[in-house]
Amino acid sequence: MHLANCAYRAHWRRARVTHAFALACVVMAAQAACAEAPPMSFAIASNVVNRSSDETTLQQMLDAIGRDRNTSFIVYDGNLKSEAEPCRDALYNTRQQIFDSSRKPVVLLPGGNDWTSCSSSQAGGYDPVERLDFIRQSFFADSNSLGQTPMSVIRESDVARFRPFRENVRWQTNGIAFIGLNAPAPNNHYLTAGGRNGEFEDRSVANAFWLEHAVETARRTDMRAVVVILQGDPDFTRYERRDRFAWLRFSRGDTSRDGFLELKRSLVKAAESFRGPMIVIHGSDTPIVKGFRIDQPLRNDKGTVVANLTRIEVGLKNPRTQWLEVESDLSWRPPFRVRVRDVTVRPNAQAQGSPPASAPAAWSVPSVENGAPRPSSFFQEMQPVQQHPAPAPASDGAASNATPQMPPLLNPNPPPTVPPILNAPSNPITPASGASNKADGQ
Repeated sequence: MHLANCAYRAHWRRARVTHAFALACVVMAAQAACAEAPPMSFAIASNVVNRSSDETTLQQMLDAIGRDRNTSFIVYDGNLKSEAEPCRDALYNTRQQIFDSSRKPVVLLPGGNDWTSCSSSQAGGYDPVERLDFIRQSFFADSNSLGQTPMSVIRESDVARFRPFRENVRWQTNGIAFIGLNAPAPNNHYLTAGGRNGEFEDRSVANAFWLEHAVETARRTDMRAVVVILQGDPDFTRYERRDRFAWLRFSRGDTSRDGFLELKRSLVKAAESFRGPMIVIHGSDTPIVKGFRIDQPLRNDKGTVVANLTRIEVGLKNPRTQWLEVESDLSWRPPFRVRVRDVTVRPNAQAQGSPPASAPAAWSVPSVENGAPRPSSFFQEMQPVQQHPAPAPASDGAASNATPQMPPLLNPNPPPTVPPILNAPSNPITPASGASNKADGQ
């Protein structure tokens, strides 16, 4: 009996040593994978075109971003037309040709002006749902992005139950999972008219499924971070706690329905499931002083700030000549920083036919607006430690592709309260032709 107990204890000692060694190997592999993953930058642009004459401006912006060697891909976050422009087929076809001429891959997300406002008389009095279907067939016909060198993406239409929702998309690159959703302004196209709000209800179910599916895939494939991009402003400050007996109460006539309520609850659930850094990027209805705002306004049902979810609200002063650069490096904590970039078109360069240059701006210092909840430790890490002056523009009139050398702007010593970050994938993806993705199963 004594010999058996000794053998049993020896067996468990060897098992624990083996387990510890395996765990150490996993950690070392994760660190090695993180070190091998190169830094990556991508562009966010929107609201560039307000009239037919702005199509040249859109082309110039795409050319400027395309000449930036550090930018992997472009996300055009909605509104490829103005609210007043007619929603004709020819307009969409022309704008699609411009996006397809981009040197970088372009992932397009539908905005409110692209389809929800088409019912107005100045836009032609179209059926918004019919216009959305036309956009789906024109811009999202296959599993590739737009651009001369498109990258492969996974669309929700690959799921038989959600075949119509081609615009909802996801892709993975450099240890980061990207998720694009159709959630437009205003109010996520929730209609107050009587009867079933069919388009809104079906799309809300599809968005909730796609977000949960994409985040779960990111968790299982050991993605280090998740980026969710949509066009509409979810109004995160509007917090509504779940109430099992709400259906028994009469609502006041002046109470407006929050069209983003289901989406915000899905984001809370996704952040709690993923636990690593989760970034939500969306547009702003009004310009923001510094071009963007970074905070953590989302709360769960208990009223607690969701600590691992950070919001980047984009409100450029001049979206026709500005775009947002988001740079990622998995060695940072958290792995993102942002700044506003300007597209400069010099008269002499324009006369010679040279493409416009995208001038690097100083890394902006985001701040918390008055009345916003006090930032948590995760949000404080998003703050750049100092601001650097913008470099002088190139004198030769050519596009400046080199990014100025600047010290890391994120806190290298994360506080202990930061949520755990998942291990990096063992086989990180290196962007090809500007970007690549890790296509996985449904």
